[in-house]
Amino acid sequence: MLVQDRIVPPSDAPKLHNHQSRSKPFSIPSKNLDFSTWASENLYKILTILLLITTVAALFFLRNYSTAGGDAAALLCIQSTQSHTIHPKFPQINWNSINRIVDKSTPFSSFRSEKWIVVSVSDYPSESLKKMTKIKGWQVLAIGNSKTPKDWNLKGAIYLSLDMQAQLGFRVVDYLPYDSYVRKTVGYLFAIQHGAQKIYDVDDRGDVIDNDIGKHFDVELIGEGARQEVILQYSHENPNRTVVNPYIHFGQRSVWPRGLPLEKVGDIGHEEFYTEVFGGKQFIQQGISNGLPDVDSVFYFTRKAAHEAFDIRFDDRAPKVALPQGTMVPVNSFNTIFHSSAFWGLMLPVSVSTMASDVLRGYWAQRLLWEVGGYVVVYPPTAHRYDRVEAYPFSEEKDLHVNVGRLVNFLVAWRSNKHRLFEKILELSYVMAEEGFWTEKDLQFTAAWLQDLLAVGYQQPRLMSLELDRPRANIGHGDRKEFVPQKLPSVHLGVKEVGTVNYEIGNLIRWRKNFGNVVLIMFCSGSVERTALEWRLLYGRIFKTVIILSGEKNVDLAVEEGQLDYIYKYLPKYFDRYSSADGFLFLQDDTVLNYWNLLQADKSKLWITDKVSKSWTSVSVAGNSDWFVKQADMVKKVVATMPAHFQVNYKESVKDQQSLTICNSEVFYVPRHFVPDFVDLVNLVGGLDIHHKVAIPMFFLAMDSPQNFDSVFNSMRYKQKLQSNSTSFYSAEVPAIHPWNVSSEQDFIRLIRIMAAGDPLLMELV
Repeated sequence: MLVQDRIVPPSDAPKLHNHQSRSKPFSIPSKNLDFSTWASENLYKILTILLLITTVAALFFLRNYSTAGGDAAALLCIQSTQSHTIHPKFPQINWNSINRIVDKSTPFSSFRSEKWIVVSVSDYPSESLKKMTKIKGWQVLAIGNSKTPKDWNLKGAIYLSLDMQAQLGFRVVDYLPYDSYVRKTVGYLFAIQHGAQKIYDVDDRGDVIDNDIGKHFDVELIGEGARQEVILQYSHENPNRTVVNPYIHFGQRSVWPRGLPLEKVGDIGHEEFYTEVFGGKQFIQQGISNGLPDVDSVFYFTRKAAHEAFDIRFDDRAPKVALPQGTMVPVNSFNTIFHSSAFWGLMLPVSVSTMASDVLRGYWAQRLLWEVGGYVVVYPPTAHRYDRVEAYPFSEEKDLHVNVGRLVNFLVAWRSNKHRLFEKILELSYVMAEEGFWTEKDLQFTAAWLQDLLAVGYQQPRLMSLELDRPRANIGHGDRKEFVPQKLPSVHLGVKEVGTVNYEIGNLIRWRKNFGNVVLIMFCSGSVERTALEWRLLYGRIFKTVIILSGEKNVDLAVEEGQLDYIYKYLPKYFDRYSSADGFLFLQDDTVLNYWNLLQADKSKLWITDKVSKSWTSVSVAGNSDWFVKQADMVKKVVATMPAHFQVNYKESVKDQQSLTICNSEVFYVPRHFVPDFVDLVNLVGGLDIHHKVAIPMFFLAMDSPQNFDSVFNSMRYKQKLQSNSTSFYSAEVPAIHPWNVSSEQDFIRLIRIMAAGDPLLMELV
């Protein structure tokens, strides 16, 4: 279904009024026997009865028609499926009854400024932030979080602590995490409330070049201070190009920004020609940063030695460049100016990973910017950010590398017939929740954000006709503008040509494409305090997400509670949580997964260790311990209640009813189309205490014939026990190794070093 064809619940639903009848005691109203009056008074009852009769008749007709060989059965099946589709609840907002929110709680209630610098602070003021307070005409607004020192203070800056934020009365506060930079959303509202017309969105680790924001940025778009000029613009000649790498234009073709789809990294050719656009509507202005530009973790870990700081330089003489409708660019929260016409686009999503929040915001805002006739312009270096040579969080980018390419294509194709901007914004947030780019929490957060904007006095811009839907004129020879970017040296990176880039990350891109929509569910028997983050660092680069389970819950590490003995009973929850995933891979922490050897496996089949003799065995119940007898009895009870297709599959595979199939189940995979079967089997087990080593093989044998299982794990290296980790036991040529003990950071580092034989990029982690 096309996005523009989706049926979205209306934002203004009709109100239902309850009419209460008043009757006097001991008085009986007289009845009017006129038929027309009676029909009028009982019209809704008549219509209800007629509707029921019609529905029953239609169902009877369809049932009979399907018996005769028609398509009604298929129709009913489709309707049934649609009725079970889960849609987010669309927020109902009365746009005309939003009360004004006035600052009555801070000492700055009467303060007004048109130009604001908004920054999140987690530590004492940096030297860069101190310099920002000296920039003439700009007011620094620092937003605290739970990590910010209690005595934080900086002369010339307004600081909003968590307590002060809570007292401002903004709706968005209820949705914000305590320890994240996304609390800047409060700061944006505060600045708008206090007269903002321009907001410079930055972090505290960069110096504004020459301490002059207006040196390259277009701070003024109208009036005497505005530059009345035409701006170079990327060509729209290729309608299939939806995203570009702006770093190429500014002389660094081997560098790519965070949020650029990895499959686009290899596109390093410069533009054959540009076009031009009149200035004045560059409502979002993205600055380039020297030193440490905004790069993703793949670049950060693969383009330098472990303890070397980045110091990348861009061409400061290259002209600024605009993006036409239909073409996007990554936009961040480190070095970006928003003009008032785009203030609605400042909202930072809260349901996605931290390093994905501003990137998703940027793409979301760019698409909506086209609705008001605006565009994004990228500027030559406006800041110098310092590389602190700190660990860069792979796991915090988990919502980027898989989804961002799909998101861009989705946004370019999206259309809305709403007549006001805020209604379009809410509709887009709704369908993005439907598509899984963020959750319903961000839909509700959007509703709160829009109401808060109106409450602080913001007026939404008027809509403009969308250029994408109009025929575009051919680009004539006279309209073509040439600019050949410099090719600045990248010796410090050890990279000069894209061939090297492709060689280093080509495998990672291929693995991400293959497993980027597979959820890894991992059970940790050891200390999660020492290993949980490391496992996410290792496998989070490859899979859609990594769920960590352990015997004890750890909120700080996002570790969820589970019991290994009955782990199968916990899995349906995650199946439901990630309903759009291609499949689910379960792994115990005593087993190492060589993901590079799984590419040939069929993701539509079940994977398990049924051909690994020491992992999958058949045990005779007769003469064995009580545990085996009890487990076998419970298996018989479940098999006896299985529907025909499960029971037939199981009995064809298990001929000896006096034996019990055992699988240690260290690693197995369930594709999406087998998930309903798996859930049904879990429900059949119910409250029975069937051990997971018994339940998992029973489930697999009931779901499908072993001859249909994928053979990917047949060649895994497996021993029952291993005295200690041994490099001679490990092999990069097999799909998995069991057992392997990782109980500390040192164990993890040793594992990474030997796994680098299959994935050389891993060496950059250590």
